[in-house]
Amino acid sequence: MPTKKAYSREEDVKVLGIPFFSGNVDRACTFVLDGCREEVYENRCVSATGAHGMVISKKDQAFKETLLSFYLNLPDGMPGVWVGRRKGAKNMERCSGPLFFERLMAASANENVTHFFCGGKEGVADELKKSCEEKFQNSNVVGTFCPPFKKVDEFDYAAIAEEINAKNPDVVWIGLSTPKQEVFARNLAKFTTVKYIVTVGAAFDFHTGKVKTAPKFIQKIGMEWFYRMCSEPRRLFKRYFEVVPKFIFYAIGDLMRKEK
Repeated sequence: MPTKKAYSREEDVKVLGIPFFSGNVDRACTFVLDGCREEVYENRCVSATGAHGMVISKKDQAFKETLLSFYLNLPDGMPGVWVGRRKGAKNMERCSGPLFFERLMAASANENVTHFFCGGKEGVADELKKSCEEKFQNSNVVGTFCPPFKKVDEFDYAAIAEEINAKNPDVVWIGLSTPKQEVFARNLAKFTTVKYIVTVGAAFDFHTGKVKTAPKFIQKIGMEWFYRMCSEPRRLFKRYFEVVPKFIFYAIGDLMRKEK
């Protein structure tokens, strides 16, 4: 049988100037899991980024450079996938943070792959550890850390990394919010000795039952943002009121430039 072709960065498709993974979530999991089996500790940063992150990258050059520096950017929402497909990535599928987390935790349950959870409110990471044992039969979580509430440039990353390195995990999961979590991951990677640092947004809250996941048909039609906004209007209304029209505007410009 022919050997399955490894994923190449050349297969990424740029959406609003950010290179995105052009496959599906199962291939993304295989790609990362294969890397975990190697004795290579490169602190590879992986993001699950949607329209919110892409819009921020258009007005914040430093954040754009953060995403450009990442080893892999997964398309967290359907709008980014639609643009990617229109630009030629016909096999591109949504790889949301919660779904990628679920698939990799399940796939690595019987592997010699260890995990560390960093994020969420006090106690959430510990709850997530228990949830993974129950939902995915994965008991390979070697540590948790709940970052105190402060600005992203105020953390003592060397001290946090020391705590992480002492546990020797393969994958560090960051569950904060965009753009804080991506900057946090990039800063942390300067001090850690791990294989992957993955930012997954609200995955911690989804998998501990603190936030309800949108029905699959709503996710499929790209309206999860509306479902979440209705669930948490005070927190998310202002965000999506800005993000949705701006993403449409930037996406149209992106596609028009391609057509030319």
